Amino acid sequence: MSDAESALPSDLDRNAVQTALVEWYEADHRDFPWRRTDDPYEILVSEVMSQQTQLGRVVDAWEAFLDEWPTVSDLAAADRADVVAFWTSHSLGYNNRAKYLHEAAQQVVEDHDGEYPQTPDGLSELMGVGPYTANAVASFAFNNGDAVVDTNVKRVLHRAFAVPDDDSVFETAASELMPEGKSRVWNNAIMELGGVACGKTPSCDESGCPWRQFCHAYETGDFTAPDVPTQPKFEGSRRQMRGRVVRILGEYDELGLDELGPRVRVDYGGENGREWLRGLVDDLATDGLVTVDDDEDEVRVSLAR
Repeated sequence: MSDAESALPSDLDRNAVQTALVEWYEADHRDFPWRRTDDPYEILVSEVMSQQTQLGRVVDAWEAFLDEWPTVSDLAAADRADVVAFWTSHSLGYNNRAKYLHEAAQQVVEDHDGEYPQTPDGLSELMGVGPYTANAVASFAFNNGDAVVDTNVKRVLHRAFAVPDDDSVFETAASELMPEGKSRVWNNAIMELGGVACGKTPSCDESGCPWRQFCHAYETGDFTAPDVPTQPKFEGSRRQMRGRVVRILGEYDELGLDELGPRVRVDYGGENGREWLRGLVDDLATDGLVTVDDDEDEVRVSLAR
């Protein structure tokens, strides 16, 4: 791509920008344990756990998960109900992620002889692994990824180099900036910059941002950035109720609907009664998380095994 078509300022010294960021990152960064490994299994677990969960809360869950299932073969051989119960007990969000992580492990063992694919395209064929996660694992495990573009990276590029708020332009700018063959350190570094120095409220000087001398926002004082999607309200949400059902069923072999209902919500009855609960457990059954035994006398629900 020519400078005329570039998503970055034509006078930008890309080598200087790259060197400044990598040196800043390597001198000091947050020491998450998954940054000390290149094991694709361990990295995939961290990536799936980190989706919409604060990284500080992920550390304990990640270490406990790997204590329970140290290798991809261990996870593939595990009882899915145990994996889902672990996910729920550690408040890691959507239980489908646990199901998909388990299924992906089985794919790796059965279809790939226990070895993870090393490219974003290959990793994307695993259950529940989307383009972003596939690229992250390819980058951090195999140093073989493309430039990561997440909310933090968009914020950094928009502020630092006045990149327009357009997904395709962000992807072009990110790709132009990443040094060839350096996806592991680069993607870690630019996400660290967005997480530590260039958050919604920037801390440019306090964090020693390495891009201050290049940064449009730092020069102009205009730190606006693309909107960050807001998390849907969790309290009282269907997502919260699904999690409660799975957690409660983890404590019992099985329950009837009217035994389960009051344990899920104190206002069970009326519009939040049997019809509502049946719809909830049917959704969970469709996702492969619970089993619904519908006989003539009573509907019984248990965790899928």
